[in-house]
Amino acid sequence: MLLGSAVAVVAGLLTVMFVRTDIPADLNTFATQQDNVYYWADGSEMASTGEIDRQDTPLDQVPEKVRWATLAAENETFYSDSGVSLSGMVRAVSKMVAGGDTQGGSTITQQYVKNAYLNQEQTFTRKLTEMFIAIKLDNKMSKDEILEQYLNTSWYGRGTYGIQRAAHAYYGKDVSELNVSEGAFLASLLKGAALYDPTAGAESHQRAVERWSWVLDRMVAIGKLSKQERARYTRFPEPIAPPKVTGLTGQTGYLVETARAYLLSHSQVSEREFALGGYQIRTTFDKKRMAALTRAVDQARNGLDPDRRAADRDVRIGAASVATDGRVVALSGGPDYLKQGFNDANSSVVPAGSAFTPFVYAAALRDGVQRERHKPRTPVTPATLYDGNNKVSLFTPEGPYWDRSGKIVRAVNDGEKSWGKISLKNAVAQSVNTSMMQLGMDVGLDQVGKVGVQTGLLESSLGEKRPSFSLGTSTPSAIRMADAYATFAAEGRHTEPYSVAGLRRNGEDVPVDRPEPEQALPPSVAGAVDDALRAAVRDGTAKPAQAAGPGTAGKTGTAQDNKSAWYVGYRDSLSTAVSLSRIDPRTQELLPLDGIGGTPEGTVGSSLPIELWTRYMTAAQGSGQAAPAPARRGAQARPPS
Repeated sequence: MLLGSAVAVVAGLLTVMFVRTDIPADLNTFATQQDNVYYWADGSEMASTGEIDRQDTPLDQVPEKVRWATLAAENETFYSDSGVSLSGMVRAVSKMVAGGDTQGGSTITQQYVKNAYLNQEQTFTRKLTEMFIAIKLDNKMSKDEILEQYLNTSWYGRGTYGIQRAAHAYYGKDVSELNVSEGAFLASLLKGAALYDPTAGAESHQRAVERWSWVLDRMVAIGKLSKQERARYTRFPEPIAPPKVTGLTGQTGYLVETARAYLLSHSQVSEREFALGGYQIRTTFDKKRMAALTRAVDQARNGLDPDRRAADRDVRIGAASVATDGRVVALSGGPDYLKQGFNDANSSVVPAGSAFTPFVYAAALRDGVQRERHKPRTPVTPATLYDGNNKVSLFTPEGPYWDRSGKIVRAVNDGEKSWGKISLKNAVAQSVNTSMMQLGMDVGLDQVGKVGVQTGLLESSLGEKRPSFSLGTSTPSAIRMADAYATFAAEGRHTEPYSVAGLRRNGEDVPVDRPEPEQALPPSVAGAVDDALRAAVRDGTAKPAQAAGPGTAGKTGTAQDNKSAWYVGYRDSLSTAVSLSRIDPRTQELLPLDGIGGTPEGTVGSSLPIELWTRYMTAAQGSGQAAPAPARRGAQARPPS
């Protein structure tokens, strides 16, 4: 009688607890938080950001036999049980009465409840709560939904939550590419990831092999793997060594930030949504070209000696490679992202110098010149002659150009050399300042600026339009200069630079705008500029770039006050810009390049940019042509799932 009453009381208490136990409204933070993973253009992983290494993946992307490997190991009756194990409950109560812990005997539903809603404490009260929530969850969600959530929130070791990231951590592949043998090993980890990682030692390896074999045998026993297929898996699928931590050191941080900024400004994804994680970002960055550019920049820096030469201190090098279809394939933003977060490849503080003159030339060829007010514009050609002498007076359509002190402004050539009458093509190739400044006045500085923007420069980088504007007082970034020169290589077609080729989340494509090419210049004009840039390499100021091979075109650039030096050029479909400057870390003001790298006093500019460019482009071309652009909207390249 008393026993029956006690049972009734316990049953009543359990009923009350069951009724009062609700499914929590919010999941544990780690059960929803994911990392964002960035991939190289070839699909290999570049970096991940976020505190939790987890990526959701739909159940239908997990091979069926890989799913059943998990079920065979953890809960073979999953699809028929009520969400709890009665025998497990009895064992838990027995252990509690005996003074032991209450672990063991949990169904997959219970394990998911523990992972997603509760904590890892092994107490009787927590165990009861787990069971009650599991029963209610089993009535609310489908079995497939529960299994999907379980696979996405389970701990697999090596810092990973979820089977998607585990597949990458242990086998370097997407979960959809796993075979049943690999799936059996991953299922073994659910029993205790630290105990079953075979790379942790001989004992762990032995445990892993035994557990893996047992899981495959269980699959045969429950009819989910044939004996014939089981016989094929006699060799343990050794996982790869633990991958190195993919952080943001070196150039990686600059790449990640560039891609992140692009997708946030060219998609409907908000910063808040992106911070929740789970995104897979397929970038346009080429791994081989990044390695080549990094080596070239490092070699250039090795030629500097800031301990012995003051001129070698506070040096900033920015470099970027852009394909003619707009893909940013490589960049160098600084010595190390974690030491200098500011990206010198995307900096708009370094004057372009005479590397800007091709835009003056292009504007003149396209729009003609006006030398007298109220007279029509007249066309010019590459053969049109201009005065290339030193210290020639500058004229506007109204007459001489006077400065504020009442003096006629005179243009000055590098080294104060006089060239006499010189064709516009040769004036570009030889960097004749006086001819290009007067040409800019004749075309109109607004027209020159318009061509710069149409070919790829940002309006915000142009600055004030005075006569010196034609000699590069504007401050475009290396990315934008490379992109603008790519317009000349692409017969006048311009494509805005972009760094994200595809975006996915939870197995679904997320739209990202991709720029479309526009005809910025007539092909004949772009061809004439290209011809002048090839002449600069052939027998002009850019002769050292000949080492990059035939078909090389480009232009050196030096600011008139010697506070910046550039080289921008292209070969085939790859355009690269390199900028050099010195910036005072206290005032952020530009410092002169006099004596940098040990060059003699009085040397204008620096050979560092063209030497770096040539070294890189020679290696970059050796690694093959720029890869084809990913498919356009509607058929976007897909990052790994």
